[in-house]
Amino acid sequence: MAVSVIPVRRRDRRRPALGSHVFLIVLTAAFLAPVVWAVLSSLKEPASIITDPLGFDPGTSTLGNYRAMFEDVPIASGFLNTAIVLVLKGGLTLFFAPLAGFAFAKYRFAGQNVIFGAVLLTLMLPTIVLVVPLLLQMRELGWVNTYQALVLPGAVDAFAIFWMRQVIAAVPDELLDAARVDGCGEFRIFVSIVLPVIRPGLAGLAVLTVMNIYNDFVWPVVVTSRESMQTLQVVLATLAQNITGNRIGADFATVWGELLAASSIALIPLLVVFVLLQRHFINGILAGSVKG
Repeated sequence: MAVSVIPVRRRDRRRPALGSHVFLIVLTAAFLAPVVWAVLSSLKEPASIITDPLGFDPGTSTLGNYRAMFEDVPIASGFLNTAIVLVLKGGLTLFFAPLAGFAFAKYRFAGQNVIFGAVLLTLMLPTIVLVVPLLLQMRELGWVNTYQALVLPGAVDAFAIFWMRQVIAAVPDELLDAARVDGCGEFRIFVSIVLPVIRPGLAGLAVLTVMNIYNDFVWPVVVTSRESMQTLQVVLATLAQNITGNRIGADFATVWGELLAASSIALIPLLVVFVLLQRHFINGILAGSVKG
């Protein structure tokens, strides 16, 4: 007896995919609209930003806001300080967090759960609660307005340790035992076996670390009072003060034009990092959320 098969219409199969694509396009447009508006508005005359905020005439576009911003705002030193903190602090995080995660995931020692629980407990503490004690410590050490104060506090945070612990826990123990039988030391096992396996998770952590350090504002604004030590976010926050202080008669429109120009430039590094590492970031998110 022949069994008839009713083919599924191609149109029916396409409907869910089409709906998903439309939803994603609308969501993407909603997220990109403020960015596009900021970039286009930074190319307008300051007065036009106030009088016609949604309009844009390519024929009248100008780089005047950018030139004025570079004259009035120390954005170059802000980029330099942020880059130094990013390299040093990010390097410490990406070096020590995997080591700590390896210890918590693959070793058994007295008080392991208690110590790991204490590490996770620090995630519940608001950042503002730690600001005053840390600032007093920095003052006692003489580190206020130094790179040590910007780099060392929070260089190895609880989230990074937790992330690496979850990723490394998925590495089969048989691989590590086979390496020990071959005579590999523990650090050699970590470098030669564990690191290549957890590369997607480490790349995901790298993207999150770069974003957190780049966007950090509360701690840098507290621990730095000298303009030469301010990071990019602090420079952007004090941009209006710098403009009105350096230019007599600067009005509201001028401040907005230079603010949009500085914000547009500040977007570039994060966009480049995410575009280059987006595939690794997505794989890292999956690696950090699935065990086994």
